[in-house]
Amino acid sequence: MKPRFMAITTVWFMLFVATVGGFQTSHAADVPTIKQTKLGLYVTAPQAYAKWAADPEHVTLLDVRTPDEYYWIGHAPAAVNIPFSFWRTDTKQEGPKPPLKPNPEFVDRVKRIAKPDSVVLVYCRSGERSAKASNALAEAGFTKVYSIVDGFEGDTVTEPGSVFHGKRMKNGWRNSGIPWTHASDPKQVYDPNATSEPGK
Repeated sequence: MKPRFMAITTVWFMLFVATVGGFQTSHAADVPTIKQTKLGLYVTAPQAYAKWAADPEHVTLLDVRTPDEYYWIGHAPAAVNIPFSFWRTDTKQEGPKPPLKPNPEFVDRVKRIAKPDSVVLVYCRSGERSAKASNALAEAGFTKVYSIVDGFEGDTVTEPGSVFHGKRMKNGWRNSGIPWTHASDPKQVYDPNATSEPGK
């Protein structure tokens, strides 16, 4: 019985990967302007998971949120956390979003875990920071950086009659039925004082 279950599971997974693993948005018009990147490479969270699962040794999953978000909100189990930016505490918040300051080590840290021709799948909360991070990597010579357009938390539910109106429960890694966790390996979380590659 167990071998049969394993065979069915393997076939299902291969079909899943074949269906969505190689997806790439062909038109920038399909992606909101604020989430568009210079390379024009995009995947959704389920497609990113399939792409990573098909070749985990050669695909890097990169979480560019802050370490606090990574720890407390959750993350993809295999994702390495290298923040693209940090919350600013030296200035007053104006508007709905807290002010951010760039991480000056971002590109150098990514170069420790991935080569310029490596496939890198980048996510943030909802796809905006990942687009900026993807652009920074493209400018540094990376050529296969995919921005996960729905991010980890997904888009906001806008239907007025929904009990989830205003909440980030529409698509995204956390809402897509793919693995995620709160458990953290310290080696995968950004350490500003680290001198070696994450995961080592």
